Amino acid sequence: MSLDVNWALAWIQKSAEAIAGARLELIDLDRQIGDGDHGENMDRGFSAVEKALAATDTEDIQSVLKLVAKTLMSTVGGAAGPLYGTAFLRAAKAATGEQDLDAIAVANLLEAALLGVQTRGKAQEGEKTMVDAWAPAAKAARAVATAGGDGVEALRAAALAAREGAEATKPLKATKGRASYLGERSIGHLDPGAISSAIILEQAVAAIDVY
Repeated sequence: MSLDVNWALAWIQKSAEAIAGARLELIDLDRQIGDGDHGENMDRGFSAVEKALAATDTEDIQSVLKLVAKTLMSTVGGAAGPLYGTAFLRAAKAATGEQDLDAIAVANLLEAALLGVQTRGKAQEGEKTMVDAWAPAAKAARAVATAGGDGVEALRAAALAAREGAEATKPLKATKGRASYLGERSIGHLDPGAISSAIILEQAVAAIDVY
């Protein structure tokens, strides 16, 4: 199974559908520890991404991810726009020249996205942010690459790790972003950014079987 430009397009298409389906869930999660706009913002952003991709010829993985980054930065409000935009922009740069991602390329892409999020948001793993999904995903992909696995195996491992990491934000105390204002009261709630990150990475796996 090739992780090529058609896979990348399917990934983003499925992400848009999944984010639309999770819109109310993300709004509810964000209402508990934030300002309640994460679901709305993400849905608006990925709807715009769908339209942008439909109107643009994208010849490789890099151009797909770069267009996603640019569109999210300009359409997603709140903190999520710059964070996701930077993640996809760094991922696009890591995908330069790649036509079919192997495990090493998947790991490189995810590590670049993670670094983008951390650079922009100044967050580390364990601070109840989207880093708590991207960091374990990147580690899992690198472990598969190191063990000699293929790109699909690396993606599957990354998606599972992202979901586990996102679910593990519930007992954490937020120390970054709006949720940090709640202090101890942020404990017991899932981080909406980590959950939306897990959803998007899960769609990278779901897209494998689309075409």
